[in-house]
Amino acid sequence: MHERGKSDSPVVPAKPSNKAGRPAAEAVEERGLAEGNTDDLSRPGRSAGPGVSSGLDRVREVARRDKDARFTALLHHVDLNRLRSAYWAIRPQAAPWVDKVTWGAFGVGLEDKLRDLHQRVQSGSYRASPSRRVYIEKADGRLRPLGIATLEDKIVQRAVVEVLKAIYEEDFLGLSYGFRPGRGPHDALDALTVGIERRRVNWVLDADVKEFFTSLDHDWLTRFVEHRVADKRVLRLIRKWLNAGVIEDGEWSQSEVGAPQGASASPLLANVYLHYVLDRWVRQWRRRHAHGDMVIVRFADDFVAGFEHKSDAEQFLVDLRERFSNFGLELHPDKTRLIEFGRNAARDRAARGDGKPETFDFLGFTHFCGKNKRGGFWLKRKTISKRMRAKLAEVKNQIKRRQRLPIPEQGKWLGSVVLGHLAYYAVPGNTDAVAAFRDEVIRYWLKALRRRSQRTRVNWDRMSLYVNRWLPPARPMHPFPSVRFNVRTQGRSPVR
Repeated sequence: MHERGKSDSPVVPAKPSNKAGRPAAEAVEERGLAEGNTDDLSRPGRSAGPGVSSGLDRVREVARRDKDARFTALLHHVDLNRLRSAYWAIRPQAAPWVDKVTWGAFGVGLEDKLRDLHQRVQSGSYRASPSRRVYIEKADGRLRPLGIATLEDKIVQRAVVEVLKAIYEEDFLGLSYGFRPGRGPHDALDALTVGIERRRVNWVLDADVKEFFTSLDHDWLTRFVEHRVADKRVLRLIRKWLNAGVIEDGEWSQSEVGAPQGASASPLLANVYLHYVLDRWVRQWRRRHAHGDMVIVRFADDFVAGFEHKSDAEQFLVDLRERFSNFGLELHPDKTRLIEFGRNAARDRAARGDGKPETFDFLGFTHFCGKNKRGGFWLKRKTISKRMRAKLAEVKNQIKRRQRLPIPEQGKWLGSVVLGHLAYYAVPGNTDAVAAFRDEVIRYWLKALRRRSQRTRVNWDRMSLYVNRWLPPARPMHPFPSVRFNVRTQGRSPVR
């Protein structure tokens, strides 16, 4: 490890505070307490490689038990079976690379191709190809760059990531939810809601990391991975992916920083980066500097933090900017906001004549202060308006393209669209928004059907038959966050 890595290492454990018990916010952010003293650090310098069995269970066990273990022999876990599983896990409809090799074409003679790929990976002759850069439009109109890898690169990356997860899933903290097995956006939303509703949160930091995936420092990322991975062949593979570059408009360019957003390895590498730069630092900062309650939930590079005291929030933001600058990251100056938010926000702002509390967006929902039927505080959520408008525009265009198809075929497709929207957005308190989405889809569909013929017989009565047959009703499809959160953490959370 270089001197820079030693002097600035972000992995120095913080001394816990002497408060009795653990703060209730830990129920939102941290894993439940494991049996035995698994948090103790073993002696430094221990190697976990040579004695590890071929199965990943042994890797997980050593990673959990010894937080200083560095794994020196991992590549043999990337065997033929794991490569085969990685191929079958790739979406058949995934966009091909510039070589036009699709998932189906690669599957012709699959076993021979996988054996050849396995031999090249194990011998070191495997070469990573540059990513093909494409752009997709975001809900706000901006373009997001994506990197499309070759089928071979996707397969190898997925297989290696599966092995590395056995280590890092034992290291990652409970506040991290993005791109992790058994954790999804609604788990993060539940945790944030429960944290703000149950703790003394009066201020919320809505943070946005500026161009995160294109800003990752390769040197720092390599050092972070080396905290746990000492297998030189695995480290060499990661460097190959990072340094392969991109092809855009037929021109190759080198990637000195960043990781291709869309590559199979990028989500894990991003989580590793933020685990050391943000998550562990946040845990230390809260123990050492916070004077009141604090909660934080992160999903990939998107995170929200809640504070009891404004002074804590302001100091955290100052320290966070400095922390990020040391590792090549920056908070977006226009999208990072500290707002007054929580159970007392409406009352306090009304007393000062400041109007209603501000809102913040997180994972597709606008969060705002509301009241339940008993008059108590309720963190309410509704679909982000820009997201819904963008989705409706997309559906409208698709309906026009499909308007000549048989009505049953259109109905089945639109039913899947509405059901998919409900499956994500139909949370308690958001029924009006999902109903508005469904109503707008029905209007688009009626208009398209009436355009099929000047002598159309499609009226609202007939349309009701189509709607009742194929479109699901707008009703909540998720429980209240506290219910699902309690079930998820039962028996593991240190605080009930």
